[in-house]
Amino acid sequence: MSLRTRPPETRKPSLVSAPVAALCSLAIPGLGQMMARSVRRGFILVFSLASSTTLLVWRIRVTARREVGFPAQIAKAYDLQPTLLYLTIAIALLYLWVVLDAYLLARRPQSQQSAGPFMLILAVFFSLGWQISEIDWVSFATQLEDGKPTIMKIMWPWERALHYPKEYLIVRTIVEVPCIGEAPADVLVPEDEPALHVQPSCGVLTTRDTEGTTISVTGTNLQPTTETAIWWKDPEHQEFRQREGGESVVATTDDAGSFQIDILMPKRLVGSQSGRDYSAAAREADKWELQARQLASVGEAEWSTEIKLIVEKMVETIFLGMMATFFGVILAIPVSFLAARNLMSASPITLGVYYLVRTVMNVVRSIETVIWAVIFVVVVGLGPFAGTLALTIHSVAALAKLYSEAIESIDHGPIEAIHATGANWVQTVVFAVVPQIVPPFVSFTIYRWDINVRMSTIIGLVGGGGIGFLLIQWIRLLDYRAAGIAVWFIAVTVAILDYVSAEIRERFV
Repeated sequence: MSLRTRPPETRKPSLVSAPVAALCSLAIPGLGQMMARSVRRGFILVFSLASSTTLLVWRIRVTARREVGFPAQIAKAYDLQPTLLYLTIAIALLYLWVVLDAYLLARRPQSQQSAGPFMLILAVFFSLGWQISEIDWVSFATQLEDGKPTIMKIMWPWERALHYPKEYLIVRTIVEVPCIGEAPADVLVPEDEPALHVQPSCGVLTTRDTEGTTISVTGTNLQPTTETAIWWKDPEHQEFRQREGGESVVATTDDAGSFQIDILMPKRLVGSQSGRDYSAAAREADKWELQARQLASVGEAEWSTEIKLIVEKMVETIFLGMMATFFGVILAIPVSFLAARNLMSASPITLGVYYLVRTVMNVVRSIETVIWAVIFVVVVGLGPFAGTLALTIHSVAALAKLYSEAIESIDHGPIEAIHATGANWVQTVVFAVVPQIVPPFVSFTIYRWDINVRMSTIIGLVGGGGIGFLLIQWIRLLDYRAAGIAVWFIAVTVAILDYVSAEIRERFV
């Protein structure tokens, strides 16, 4: 048993001799192929060579845009991007191959056409794509280790899924700034209750040039052998941790629940900006609150705020995609009949309607859903309604195209039979077309619902509602664990919807 081979293509004799065809392609690439009666091959070759050369010139100008004169730009571009030199050599080889191809076509009209020029064209465009896309696998491999912590936070973010309520034991005392007259006495507390004592109980704040007063802080009757954080509350009621040497100040209590630590008065954070007088000549001192905080207890695990927000927005995302699919189907069905050529070619008027509807659908479908979302956000404001409108208008165009193609591929036997009975256009559609298109319509509708749910996670990035809004906010805040939880929920939701759609398709298709 032998394999069948494709017979050589038989062409009419060349209009010119082989050397003349080669000279024609040398002058204008592809012209020799046209003279050898391979017009389509000649057009493809000339277009490919012209477009690749144009792209090469553009990349040279982009790479060396600061150089004056094209020769200087060429030299600089080859120095910065050696791949451009290799690309130039490949285009030159393609040019010579086009000339040789024209010679061979004109010399042997009955020979099988060589695929060599087209393989070289693919190699040239692949090289252009590699250069334009700035693909650098070496940098990817070397920098992957730096991005590993972030990737791990996204891949396993469940530390943020649970929240443990914490209660703190906070002990307070007052420190006056600056010292005016006698230092205030400590507040008296019962001997068996937690207390915080400072010595002295007044002082001067730290500035950029000078250190403030060093005070001795003593805590008593606290939890034994427990880390204790030192906090301050300024007169503007803003709380902040005590820091020295770039580290937060922490004291550890002994077995009796006591600690003693020396600290500097904090820097002038708010006072210097609000015009307060902290000099020794001030008439009235401000009261700063010094706090010692200990973790007293940890409650039972609760779902974190991020989980609650993600569930809420994920439900919004699912219904956003569902409503967009519903409205898209309702509007796409009548449009699809107008976009089916086999139903609209009966007269010049209906054929004109067909071309008009097809053109409008192509325009609408060519505009991405995110762009429609931006437009509708301007019209109706931020929120899921803008996302629903964006997905709906794109769904109408996409579904109408799929539906119309399903209509065009139906069996024409029933249509001819219905026509033979004298039925009008509406009766033909109802009794001959609709029964044949229900299964593909259901399949396309389910597929579009899956697309809309996935797209609704993206339009949230521009304010169109859904979980995408939360996702982009967490990414901007570098909160990759919360973003990772959102990504997991999106993946699980899409997988579940894929299973549900498969079950629906099995029942109806």
